Amino acid sequence: MRTQSLWEHTLTFFPQFLATLKEHATPDATVAVIGASDGKFVLPLAAAGYHVIAVERDPIALRGGEVSLPGDKHASAMGLIDRLELEGLCGRVRIVEEDFLRTEPLEMPCDAVWTSCSWHYSANHRQPLATFVERMQCLVKPGGLFGAEFMMPVGQRHHPVEHYTSPERLGRHFIGGWDVLLTLRTDEFGERAHVGRLEDHTHRMGLLLAARASDARSHEKKES
Repeated sequence: MRTQSLWEHTLTFFPQFLATLKEHATPDATVAVIGASDGKFVLPLAAAGYHVIAVERDPIALRGGEVSLPGDKHASAMGLIDRLELEGLCGRVRIVEEDFLRTEPLEMPCDAVWTSCSWHYSANHRQPLATFVERMQCLVKPGGLFGAEFMMPVGQRHHPVEHYTSPERLGRHFIGGWDVLLTLRTDEFGERAHVGRLEDHTHRMGLLLAARASDARSHEKKES
């Protein structure tokens, strides 16, 4: 691609989600990205032929503007809207400029939902983790795919906060009507300073991919 996301070099499990999506969805499936930011995941999905619903409330992420960079520097960043136009992908992406927890659910379920570290930001800790997960689950149609990568606790301050979770704890939300396909986790790793985190820091990350049971299979589970 000719344009680059501000988050281009941060670690992600997105390739695992994309590979699983290819196995479970048609080439023109609809994928919702919750916390679309400036398009790190939206643009690759659209370029691969998927229809994308990008949910994002940050005006700078959408339209661009000045951002702070490591080393007390500032730069003018390109937003999602301009990146889509430059890459010729506008026709494949619908932008929903809303707070995910406040907006009405999308009018139709999606073939897949993907989110990256959207619930661990302190501004989102006012809502229980279950609220995020259940709302995203509702967007996935029967037979569809749910994918989330998330921060795991590192320092002592993280452990009392349920939003810094683990694959095991997150998996408890997928009992009945869901099949957990894949869970992964990293050891602690160092990451260089980047936009949004202006000093070098340490992370642990997890991944959970789950498929929602089809209507027929869900009925069978209730009967058993």
